Amino acid sequence: MGRFIVAHDLGTSGDKASLHHADGRLIAAHTARYPVDFGAGGKAEQDPRDWWAGFCAATQALLRETGTDPADVAAVVTSGQMMGATLVDEEDEPIRPAVIWADTRAQAETRALAQTVGADRGYDLLGHRLDPTCSLPKMMWLRAHEPEAWARTTCVLQAKDYVTLRLTGRRCIDPSDASGTNAYDQRTGDWSDELLAAAGVDRAVLPEILPSASVAGGVTADAAAASGLREGTPVVVGGADGCTSALGVGLVGAGSGAAVTLGTSAWISMAADRPVRDPAQRIIAFDHVVPGYFVPVGAMQSAGASLGWFASTVGVGAEGIGSLVEEAGAAEAASKGLFFLPYLLGERAPIWDVNARGAFIGIEHHHTQAQLARAVLEGVAFNLYGVFEAMSESVRPIESVDAVGGGAKGDVWLQLMADTWGVPVRRRTIVDEANSLGAAIIGAVAVGLVDDWTAARDLSEVEAIFEPNEARHERALTGYRRFTDLYQRLRTWFA
Repeated sequence: MGRFIVAHDLGTSGDKASLHHADGRLIAAHTARYPVDFGAGGKAEQDPRDWWAGFCAATQALLRETGTDPADVAAVVTSGQMMGATLVDEEDEPIRPAVIWADTRAQAETRALAQTVGADRGYDLLGHRLDPTCSLPKMMWLRAHEPEAWARTTCVLQAKDYVTLRLTGRRCIDPSDASGTNAYDQRTGDWSDELLAAAGVDRAVLPEILPSASVAGGVTADAAAASGLREGTPVVVGGADGCTSALGVGLVGAGSGAAVTLGTSAWISMAADRPVRDPAQRIIAFDHVVPGYFVPVGAMQSAGASLGWFASTVGVGAEGIGSLVEEAGAAEAASKGLFFLPYLLGERAPIWDVNARGAFIGIEHHHTQAQLARAVLEGVAFNLYGVFEAMSESVRPIESVDAVGGGAKGDVWLQLMADTWGVPVRRRTIVDEANSLGAAIIGAVAVGLVDDWTAARDLSEVEAIFEPNEARHERALTGYRRFTDLYQRLRTWFA
């Protein structure tokens, strides 16, 4: 058997391939970028062929740069963005661009589902709100707006599962990704006949559900030629990015803490031994990639995306984000009456409002670029504080938060979040590769290289701790109350 695991994190902005030792330890990583088509009315789409091209390019580069013999790869496993809808035909070819997680056009279809099933009934069955960001309403939207495309559809896949199809020829999904579709009964661990009937969607277009740590098949000859992997290499099913990230940061059993993932979107997650339900329905619950466990999550739409949008708008671009954040660290915003609502793509937790929009509020002539940037950082931290409160009330009190993702690299944002939330925020030694680390553990378990899911806890350590300052926390609480009041005052106007 090979000595290494190749893991992939198929994200919104690119695919990150990483090479791991048999026990999951990270060796190296390489990222291949691809575009997103954001449009008016809530449109967010990507070409699945770009995912496959990114997967192949990142894999080839990783093997080449590390000098790894493909014969030494014991398994390949993928984690990926969730809640999308990728339509494929009988030849397994994409019919149209994939409708990804950020797309919110299926609002009428969501309302129709809620009227038929009942919003409370749906939340109880699914562990999720009935929401246009989920897959089932998107299927209904595609059927209504593109009936010819829908008529050709023989299967609807998630991003990682499209790559698995290209690698093996098998159509499958794991419970963590299935639980984000609005079509999965979390109580039975199977597709929900009740939701599918309400949506008028045939179960036949949904893939088979397999455990995350199971082998979907071997790399085909064609896929080997395209990717650089060895023909026959085991392909492990993998999991949804939020749940593989939870595993990568060590959220394996109940009581294992909390984590914030700061990427294009952002979320706070925990692990639980029960399918958590929040009476106010602010948070949702996925099936974990670890059998028998669940991942309560509060996810916001536009975290790093808000910062990236601002950097692009003021002309500094992605390469200038670091210096922009440093400038923001010495500036003041909310304490001086300047606020930013980070609702560029509508919002999920904690407000669940697809009509919400971004806004700077309180701008005066003397405000600087640094203060505006500070307002963006604070807006994300304030919104996540609403998630923090919901998680603390519905799951268990949060005593500290481990931070991963690209946004966790710098000190300014993590200190700001610690001050806002009033608990220590801890940066891990592995931040960008947390998803891939979790995926690697899944792969290692699947092929028998690791027999204990808790191995993930030992592969990443706390690198820095950002303690909250009591005076700054009190000021932040005042800012948070004003932030939530501003949204409530604008909510009707947004609608």
